[in-house]
Amino acid sequence: MEIDNLCKEVHEWAKSKGWWDEGDRNMGEILALIHSEVSEALEEYRVGKMATYRLGKDGIKPCGFYSELADVVIRIADLFGKEGISLADEIETKMAYNENRPYRHGNKKC
Repeated sequence: MEIDNLCKEVHEWAKSKGWWDEGDRNMGEILALIHSEVSEALEEYRVGKMATYRLGKDGIKPCGFYSELADVVIRIADLFGKEGISLADEIETKMAYNENRPYRHGNKKC
């Protein structure tokens, strides 16, 4: 699935599940939710849970590091879908810019 179509689909799904019933969220809240998913991924990584599953009330729930990273992408896709901005274009533009940057620009460690 093309990434911009995924963003639209994720946003429509999020609306259908009630996550936008109260109208627009402020950007701080949206970014905090993205950050919380990154933090959850870190915690799963720290305890060695890369890909796990557990039985929940709604069926088998995917858990672990990779699942939390998927949640990060879902949150970002929801934002781009809501804003109607092309994530593909933003990634391509940023990669093109980074292509011309020097090796480890600024001698950064990571």
